[in-house]
Amino acid sequence: MLPTDTPIYHEKQSKELCALHALNNLFQSKEAFKQMELDAICFSLSPNNYINPHRSILGLGNYDVNVLIAALQNKGFNAVWFDKRKDPKMLKLDKIFGFVMNIPSECRLGFLWLPLKRRHWISIKNINGVYYNLDSKLSQPLRIGSENDLFNYFRDQLYVNDNQLFVVVTKDNNSWMRKEDGEENLVDNTKAHAQEKI
Repeated sequence: MLPTDTPIYHEKQSKELCALHALNNLFQSKEAFKQMELDAICFSLSPNNYINPHRSILGLGNYDVNVLIAALQNKGFNAVWFDKRKDPKMLKLDKIFGFVMNIPSECRLGFLWLPLKRRHWISIKNINGVYYNLDSKLSQPLRIGSENDLFNYFRDQLYVNDNQLFVVVTKDNNSWMRKEDGEENLVDNTKAHAQEKI
């Protein structure tokens, strides 16, 4: 968590660089990632392709999930897909660095809205005890609120079929989600069967 007097860093949308903005907003620093770094990841993922499948043909951004995951791994983090069939209340928020969502977004050319849906990356983070939506298309960070407000926000967002949530945790962190009741019983039963065979 940042000191209480630290202003919220919020990068605004430029070109098709929403993945870059989402990462920098997540890390609360314009120095966290650079476009050149994400482009280098694209080429490392597909070094022999004339047209790189992990970004826009024009090189303006529009990075896919593989680039985002690799960028986070370079910083010692994992982006783990959250199964929207599970209740967000299973998330152990104190063990989580932040969240990245991939959502459909309206496409605009100047003042003209096009009948197309593009994918858009946004980050969500706890800053000074409050959760914020740091979407680069917003004029300023959008306050979500408390932990319960965040759970309700995720329930609403994940109800929309195209929205995807990724939980960002440190690489060695496997304890960011509570077990379901059945899972704990299954583990206990497996141990009991194993002991019977010994």
